[in-house]
Amino acid sequence: MKKVQQGFTLIELMIVVAIIGILAAIAIPAYQDYTQRAQIGEAFSMVSGAKTAIAEFAQTNGAYPSTAELTDLGIGGTVAGRYGSFDVGDGDGIITVTMGAAGVVGADIATQTVTFTPPQDLTVFTGTFDFACVSSAANKFLPKSCQTAAPAGP
Repeated sequence: MKKVQQGFTLIELMIVVAIIGILAAIAIPAYQDYTQRAQIGEAFSMVSGAKTAIAEFAQTNGAYPSTAELTDLGIGGTVAGRYGSFDVGDGDGIITVTMGAAGVVGADIATQTVTFTPPQDLTVFTGTFDFACVSSAANKFLPKSCQTAAPAGP
């Protein structure tokens, strides 16, 4: 008589556990990078209204708003989001976003900054009103529009 197999052998179970371990070792760091990209993405969405208000004010008045005028525009003081907060410079239109502390955001982007700088010479300004973006965070967490150029290789 043939004996019917009634379960998995120890070696089969060990192989399954090893495969799951390898997949977890690859997936967890990738997942952490994706969550940090989403967290820093909040910086770009929460400043969109401020960028529009500053651009409109500058094009209308020929200068960037002062602190008092920022308050009238509804963007005075520190504006906080879930993962960071931003301030607008007095009279220069520069928006600086500071990410939260570790624990609030991922450790790789904690306390990093993203700075949005409008055109500085409004007297010769023509065309689109673009804010230049610079960040202290690593390029892998930033959208393409804000990444610094990689150094040229040999």
